[in-house]
Amino acid sequence: MNSLEGKVALVTGAASKRGMGHAIALRLAGEGADIVVIDKFAAPKSLFPGDEEWGGLDAEVEEIEAMGRKAMAMTVDIDSGKEVDEVIAKTVEKFGKLDILVHCAAVRGPVGVPTVDLSEEDWRFIFDVNATGSFLVAKAAAKAMIARGEGGRIVIFASMAGTHGVEGSVAYCASKYANIGMVKTMALELGPHKINVNAINPGAIITNLRDETFDRRAKEQGVTWEEAQQADYKMMGSRIPMGRLGSTSEIADMAYFLVSDQSTYITGETIGVTGGLI
Repeated sequence: MNSLEGKVALVTGAASKRGMGHAIALRLAGEGADIVVIDKFAAPKSLFPGDEEWGGLDAEVEEIEAMGRKAMAMTVDIDSGKEVDEVIAKTVEKFGKLDILVHCAAVRGPVGVPTVDLSEEDWRFIFDVNATGSFLVAKAAAKAMIARGEGGRIVIFASMAGTHGVEGSVAYCASKYANIGMVKTMALELGPHKINVNAINPGAIITNLRDETFDRRAKEQGVTWEEAQQADYKMMGSRIPMGRLGSTSEIADMAYFLVSDQSTYITGETIGVTGGLI
């Protein structure tokens, strides 16, 4: 029997081909869980060569079902309490319960914009998604877990920017600090219900997050997209003690650990996966 056999997991922010949510959904399915995947967009574009035909959430459901697991996908705006509640209700209706939440969905917002120049609109947008959205998803999942009375696991993705300031990213940093405060408080409140709540702080990970940045640099520098990407990875890797960026599979390993029976006495923690960068 796989270690998550009989469990039901909800993974947010799962539609990107190279995203952490996608890798986590497949890892948990491979360990035996039935999976619900959600994202605001059904099939985000990936600029990695060979990803042109990526089918997003529908393709992910096919991947999970090919493993012999059940799956469901929905497009959801996580800063809408109504839409989030509908996801949880449909999950319980289809699968009978919710055991695991892994919340990856977030936005980066403007990069390199000083605090004094950041617009109120950008600040509110980042907080609506990263802070309010995380609250709504975690709250709804916790209520379903409490109602069932069998415990559960909640993993919220924060960031290394949630423990250290980053110039030009005041709203993003503040929203991730908020995530960590929420996790530590929920761990205290939900411990008596046998629900573990933890946060993961990813470092520099190879995902689709910076696809458009590489596209812009390639055009500005007169190089290919891949050349712009690899130059950035080389520069970033030189700053990391382990000498490279991390992979989504390494993030999925940590997420699996935190939702498995290997971490039954861990709650309220913030765990960095940064290669030593922080």
